[in-house]
Parts: sequence; structure tokens; C-alpha cells
Amino acid sequence: MRIVKILLTHGHIDHAGGTAELAAQLGVPVEGPQEEERFWIDQLPQQGQMFGFPRVEAFIPDRWLNDGDKVSFGNVSLDVLHCPGHTPGHVVFFNAKEKLAVVGDVLFQGSIGRTDFPRGDHDTLIHSIRSKLWPLGDDVAFIPGHGPMSTFGEERRNNPYVADRA
Repeated sequence: MRIVKILLTHGHIDHAGGTAELAAQLGVPVEGPQEEERFWIDQLPQQGQMFGFPRVEAFIPDRWLNDGDKVSFGNVSLDVLHCPGHTPGHVVFFNAKEKLAVVGDVLFQGSIGRTDFPRGDHDTLIHSIRSKLWPLGDDVAFIPGHGPMSTFGEERRNNPYVADRA
């Protein structure tokens, strides 16, 4: 396998803290998240200090992503969905052919992303999930930023935060 780019869903330290160093070591571009995430990426060094990681660097992605963009590598093409709420510039990557989404911290098996961080918004997150993810289909599997995979259908039925009955 050869790494050709780094894709970011959002700018929290646990997802983007090593990006600047990794991109430099590998000589690859960084794509994503959406530009509203500059708020978090600019603060990566301070986040690093808070959590005991003194070498965390801020960076500017080679390409900010927007809703409707496409990201490609090899024979793979991913649709970009801007899904704010957990953070303002959070994006989701969707492979329609494989019916697979990489959702970062928007949605988890049985839960949703936190919204108590600066610029998080619960109502916006719920709207992002219901208006952007559910229309993709119940049979779409997703890879969350933490925890086990699930499907949108499973979460529509059983997730207490975003189930159709919620």
C-alpha cells in the first residue's frame, strides 16, 4: 500500500494532531475538513500542550472541502458531505459504490458526537444526521471515529438520539 493523501473529517486533536508531521514525513497532501474547522486546527498546538503532546503543529490543508466535493485516489471516489454539529467544519466521506461512509465523530453505534465543545451544536448535529446521512440509505455501513461499525438503518431503528421514533 502507498499512502497518497491524508483525509480529515475534523480538527480535534485525536483526529488531526499528527497531521502536520505525518504529511511532511510522507510528502502527501492533506484534504479536508471544511474551512469552518480552521478554528480547531489553529488551536492544535494549545490542545497538544493541554494533553501533554508538545510537538503538535497547526497546519493548513492543501484543500478545504465543501459539501458536494469529490475526493479521489486510485479507483476510489468519495462524495463529501458537510455535516456540522460536533464541530463546525466536520465532513463525512461517502463511497456510494460500496455503500460505505466514514463519519468521523458525527455518529456512533448507539450514540452521536459530543456537542459540548466550543462551536458544537446539538440541534445542528441532529439535523446533519437526519438530512445528510439518512437519505443515503438504511443499508449504508459506516465507520465512526471511535468504536464499532454500524449501519444507518440500525441507528435509525435503535439509536436513542436519532432514531426515527426519537
